[in-house]
Amino acid sequence: MAMVTGADYLKRIAQLESTIWIDGEFVKGKSTEHPAFKAVLEAKASLYDMVLDDAHADILQASDKNANFSFEIPRTKADLTKRRKATQLWAQSTLGVLGRSPEYVNTMIAIMAGAKDFFAEDGKEYGESIQSIYERAVKNDYTFTHTFVNPSISRKPFYPDGESVEQPVAAKIIEENEKGVVIDGARLLATQGGITDELLVLPSAAFVDSDYLFGCTVPSDTEGLLFLSRPSFGKETQFDYPLSATLEEGDAVVVFDHVFVPWERVFMYRNEWLMSQLFARTGIEAFLLYQAANRQIVKTEWLLGVAQALVDTLNIGQHTHVQGKVSEVIVALEAMRGFVYSAETQAQANEYEIMVPKLEPLKASACYFQMTYARLIEIIQLLGASHFISAPSKKDFASPIAGRLERFMRGEYTSAKEKTKLLRLARDLSISEFGSRQMLYERYFFGDPVRVASGLYHFADCQKQKYVEWVQTFLKKMD
Repeated sequence: MAMVTGADYLKRIAQLESTIWIDGEFVKGKSTEHPAFKAVLEAKASLYDMVLDDAHADILQASDKNANFSFEIPRTKADLTKRRKATQLWAQSTLGVLGRSPEYVNTMIAIMAGAKDFFAEDGKEYGESIQSIYERAVKNDYTFTHTFVNPSISRKPFYPDGESVEQPVAAKIIEENEKGVVIDGARLLATQGGITDELLVLPSAAFVDSDYLFGCTVPSDTEGLLFLSRPSFGKETQFDYPLSATLEEGDAVVVFDHVFVPWERVFMYRNEWLMSQLFARTGIEAFLLYQAANRQIVKTEWLLGVAQALVDTLNIGQHTHVQGKVSEVIVALEAMRGFVYSAETQAQANEYEIMVPKLEPLKASACYFQMTYARLIEIIQLLGASHFISAPSKKDFASPIAGRLERFMRGEYTSAKEKTKLLRLARDLSISEFGSRQMLYERYFFGDPVRVASGLYHFADCQKQKYVEWVQTFLKKMD
């Protein structure tokens, strides 16, 4: 099959029998028809259709034309450039706000398969497992979500303590036999949980013992697998909530209730040393940050467009403080582009002949965007100000007060309705539930911002020391 149409994708997802609970109710019937999931699934379907569009085929299809770009393992810098363009093209279709577009986890699957010898260090069967997972994903054009964060009670992965019988909270191995392993417990936080073909489970960095250390994939409708989804932020009317109504993803806690996973789906098992090397040696960390940075570039372009549209519509561009605010968005955009270009230019092939973008600028991009995104949203809020609060709804324009709205709420160069459409868009982006979730998502995208910054500080030890020695050399000349 290799590459599917959007219709094929929706038909396949509709056949899933995932166990999903949302807002106190068990999801019955097709997820493609459920109001909480329908819009985002249709948005993803449009991405699959883009791949088969001749206008985009050179960018969105792999070189052999047998898969979409996300499954192609980069071997050259030209491959990275193509991946950048493809990632940004998909992101443009979803305005950079879709965190789990298919290529995010697909990239992990592809890079791990490219580094299958890494997993084979613990036994050739693990290398064969990740290779077969990859081949199956390519053949069926699968989409994944993933989970790797442990929930905890009082910072412990189990409850209660002491003499009482342990009840796993964090997902752990409770049984193994010649056919596979049994997992019990929970994991955080699967975006689009239950509405992707499969779930990728990565070992968590926070584990007590080897029972918590495993990597595998499971179909989303595996027996015993539950997705506890948060209430949806989706809305019915696109006029009033243009983003919430079309691009709300959903997030879920994943519960493993004695889930059986066959050995052929397990690619990492009870090996602490390999776990500590996983992200660095395979190149996964660099590629995840690379995908995210490219999506965030598109998102910042979108924010710049919204900001300038507000300036034009509200006729406030003559004020220097307004110019300064929009300039901050421009600086953020150019900084993010610089991080990505730097990573591409300095890319090197790793031990598995995968062309890996330079990690340092990508770590810097993650740290920078975590700090910067909140300010970019604040700028949108400051530009729109009270206009967001007073913006009317679609129903208002279909009511007897429509004439008054046109009289009192029009822009200097635009109608009241066109002005309101922009205000509702900017409002949804900056102060709605959807917008607030986006803020939290970007702020914690790659972990606690404090830890991300600390990680960058320590990762750059060699670079820092080189510059310290430069300073010391200069100081010696002052004697």
